[in-house]
Amino acid sequence: MEPITTPDLSSRPHGFKVERKMKSSPEVLFKAWTEKFDEWFASPGTLIMKAEVNSVFFFETVFKTELDNVEQRHPHYGRFLRLTPDQLIEFTWLTGAAGTKGAETVVTIELQPKQDGTLLSLTHKGFPDEESKSRHDSAWEMILEHLDEKMMENM
Repeated sequence: MEPITTPDLSSRPHGFKVERKMKSSPEVLFKAWTEKFDEWFASPGTLIMKAEVNSVFFFETVFKTELDNVEQRHPHYGRFLRLTPDQLIEFTWLTGAAGTKGAETVVTIELQPKQDGTLLSLTHKGFPDEESKSRHDSAWEMILEHLDEKMMENM
């Protein structure tokens, strides 16, 4: 199935790619992104997700930065664009002022099996400015490390 529409990112050229050697298999990582998102990323009880092309999803993260006195809720919205089991996940990613600033960005995750795990490549593009791109670039590094740790705990 083809996506109904894909975002036009031509006016928002900011993006980046992160690669990480993961200890888990492509099968485990594909399920983590499509079925078990609230076990390692989304706040428990906030996830609405069905891993099908054109299906929309919603979840929240809750965290506190050095500047915040209290934890802040961060709603995330998106829809799946492409899914190839154990190989590829592509979805839109939209957050508020502290995230993508309301821009519909695109996240592409490629999973390549390696002898003792997986090479995970994450491309995130379509940011409205350098600031939001940089914030996500540094965050994804930490998030992928956390994903790797959580999946190894569950094995």
